[in-house]
Amino acid sequence: MTTSTGPPRTSTDVATGDAHVVVACPPGLDVRRTLGRLRRGAGDPTWDSSPGEVWHATRRGDGPATLRLRPAAGGVRADAWGPAAEEVLADVPGLLGLRDDPTGFAAALHPVVARAHRTYAGLRLARGGDVWAAVVTAVLEQRVVGLDAMASWRRLVVRHGTPAPGPAPARLHVAPPPPVWGSLPVWEWRAAGVDAQRSDTVRRAAAVAHAFRADLAPAELARRLRTVPGIGPWTAAEVTARALGDPDAVQVGDAHLPHLVGWALTGRRTDDAGMLHLLAPWQGHRQRVLVLLAAAHLGHLPAYGPRGRRALPMR
Repeated sequence: MTTSTGPPRTSTDVATGDAHVVVACPPGLDVRRTLGRLRRGAGDPTWDSSPGEVWHATRRGDGPATLRLRPAAGGVRADAWGPAAEEVLADVPGLLGLRDDPTGFAAALHPVVARAHRTYAGLRLARGGDVWAAVVTAVLEQRVVGLDAMASWRRLVVRHGTPAPGPAPARLHVAPPPPVWGSLPVWEWRAAGVDAQRSDTVRRAAAVAHAFRADLAPAELARRLRTVPGIGPWTAAEVTARALGDPDAVQVGDAHLPHLVGWALTGRRTDDAGMLHLLAPWQGHRQRVLVLLAAAHLGHLPAYGPRGRRALPMR
């Protein structure tokens, strides 16, 4: 499923990238929906798209990189530029959800889940690979309306990140590395609409960012994250879901997920305890159920107030 036409090969031709690889994909893979869960709104400066291609600016151990994805015969062609081009190309199968293993997922246990699974059969759980970016975006989304968090992320990345390498769209930027986030002055955070609690959490996490690695198991990464004051179960689950494609992550403490699950599966609202009870039959694949229910039901739920998100108390 994840084989390619050969190993990435370097090139000096900017039309094809510093390196490229063609990744074989199964028919019906929904690239747009799979990648869309990683993008923090239409204005996310680390993502760009146009007909026939998707661009992503990211960072790995070797530094920044720009990735371009385009359809190719039998799969997706990935071109990459920048110091971390080879690392990013190696992560493309995970990014496309090709390392997502649904073995043991029993969609038929509930007709709503089964229907969503049929309707969105091409939707996979993407493994974003950039753990630090997932940490920052998740912390920014604590206790605020999603649009406000997206605006904060956009402003901070554009002001303190760097233009994406290669022939990328002009708006595309690579988010700054942890030391930059850790040293941002208070007025930059406030100008971006980020309160002291969230900015302090990012700074504390930046000091130990080396411990948050993409090669960790989701449970271990979540454990390490939760040693940082200000990071609780909601934030840790968001990070493992986005960065590692964790199929079992459950964002306990979310303002809306319990209602989504309760309404979809029982026709009634519920709370965190009720959500966990309803998801129990899919242990090991609870994030998969959440993603399918969100795809099928988002926008079709009764209105209970603003669509903000909150995190549980951190202590």
